[in-house]
Order: sequence, then C-alpha cells, then structure tokens
Amino acid sequence: MDTNRITIVLSQTRSKNPAKRHLEEEVATALLLEPGIDFAVVPHVYDLAPDDTGLLYLSSVKGHLILLSWLYPRAAHWLLDRNGIKGREGTTLLKSMNEDDDEDAMEESAEEPRGIGSSEIPNRQIFCLDLRAYDDPQVYIDEARRIAKEASIKFVPLTGLQTEWIQGDPKPDQLKRFAEPQKNGQFPVLGLPKDHRWYPVIDYSRCTNCLECIDFCLFGVYGIDQKDRILVENQDNCKRGCPACSRVCPENAIIFPEHKTPAIAGAPGEGPGGLKIDLSKLFGAPNAIELAALERDAELVRDGRAAVGLTVGIPKRQAGKAHSEKDDLDKLIDELDDLDL
Repeated sequence: MDTNRITIVLSQTRSKNPAKRHLEEEVATALLLEPGIDFAVVPHVYDLAPDDTGLLYLSSVKGHLILLSWLYPRAAHWLLDRNGIKGREGTTLLKSMNEDDDEDAMEESAEEPRGIGSSEIPNRQIFCLDLRAYDDPQVYIDEARRIAKEASIKFVPLTGLQTEWIQGDPKPDQLKRFAEPQKNGQFPVLGLPKDHRWYPVIDYSRCTNCLECIDFCLFGVYGIDQKDRILVENQDNCKRGCPACSRVCPENAIIFPEHKTPAIAGAPGEGPGGLKIDLSKLFGAPNAIELAALERDAELVRDGRAAVGLTVGIPKRQAGKAHSEKDDLDKLIDELDDLDL
C-alpha cells in the first residue's frame, strides 16, 4: 500500500437523527466523488471489535489518515491508537465541540506532552475532525481538501474500485452502484452496525504510568503490557456508564468518548478534576474522588459484591499528601466551612 496517499474514513453516528444522517450523506457524496481520494464509511469507530471489517480496513491504511467522527478529536485519536492505528496528530483548522475561544485549550495545545506517549509511531499524520462542531457539510469537505493539498499528498483511486478504475475514469454505472445511497438512506459501509460499547481509552500524551487506575478499578479492566505500561486489557469488563477511573486519574488521561460530560469525553482542557476552584467544597457535594468511590460502589453492589467506599484503591496522591501552606483560596474555603453554610 502506498504510504504517500491519504485515506478519508467517515465513522457513522449511533444516532438516527435525520440531520446527522444528512450531514454524513452530504460529506460522503462529495468526498466519494472527489478525484483520487481513497474514501470509506465505517460504523461508529468506538463500537468496532478487533475482527470487524471496518477496523481491519482502518488497520490496513499505511499512509496519512483523516477520520471524520462524532467524537472529540483527542478521544478519536487515542481510540485509534489503542487499536494499533497510530500516527502523529495532524493539525486541523477546524474547532471541535466546546472549543470556541477556549484559552485553556490553546495553552494546552502549545505545551509539550507530559505523558509517556504512544509507542512505535509511524511517520504519518492522523487528522481527526469532529462532526458535531458544524452543521454545514461543506466545512468538512473544504478542510479535507485543504489537508490533502497542504500535505502535498499523492492520491490513488478508491481501494474497493481500484481494479475497475485503474485504467481510466469510472463509468456512470460504477459511480451509481457505489455512491448512490441504499434504500435505507445509508452509504455502503464496511461492516454492520454494532451494539453500543463502553470502555476507557487512555491518552498516553498525558498518562504518566502511575498505575492509580489499576489500583482503583476492581473489575479487571486494566492490565500491564510487556513493557510495564498501563493498558486497557479487558475493555468489556467495564461497567456501562461508569466513568469512576477517569475521575481519579491525576493527569485526566482516561477518556470515555461517549460520556455526556465533555471533560470525561475528551474535550480540550484539563478534564474532570481540572477546575481551579473545587466548587464541591462550597456546596457540600462529593469531590471527584468521593464521587468516583460512590460510582464504583454502585457497580460492586450490582455485581453482588460489598461496597468498599474510600478504603480500597484510593489514589496515592491523596494519601499522605504533603501539607503545604494554605493560600488565600484555602483560607476562604475554611472560613465558609466555619460559617456552616
């Protein structure tokens, strides 16, 4: 496979929302007919199993890749990485969901990665575009064209039709057979719709391999590879809807791409514990660690096991944490506590 080419893959939404489906169809029609672009549609990439046709196709792509999905770009990038689809993060001009005028996100993007990083990254770029950010399909079409042009990439014909197109232009019946939506309104898709899955994705640009997640999780989700690096070993052991390990990660490196809270789903910024002011202390709500313990206990009880609360696997940074001199904010919170609001 030619590593100088670029491939564009559209990951379908789980939703049956007609507006989302229409946007997918408009983008797919334009990119499918774009001269020389290698284009494919797969089911929602988060739901794909290792032996799924869509994931096998993605794994076969050796050159530059553009992924259009209904996920935050950070979540999409590390989701691909965990499936062995690796590359350097390509720069896009498009903003993602919740990224408008986000100064923290801009500062973060300028920082050097603080984590252990991915392993064995090939010399190619992966561009992840968030389909939730814009209603106009032309925005994505133009950005895909821009990326290809600026990268000075040599295009090749679509893989599925390569033997038919290699000698010349496609015939009208070939275009109609492949490009025309099927009766259910869907384009030909590599693989069948999947059951919705739920599991954590590790952002290795943030992960420091502290192993606090493996200590906290009591369901056997995490493991260690041959290089003693943390990994999601048994993703289907994860409890659907539970993001507890994400809350206890000191670097906010654990992503649940389909969680409703942007910080947990991979939005730009620090993540679920990143607020400079812990509002839970002001209003008496559980903090991130306490909430994570409550979520874990609920799943333990559902499994017929005993709740453990804060007695098991509490992050090391919370136990024996060095006491530092209180700043003005700490003193203010202490004063509010004394008022018993």
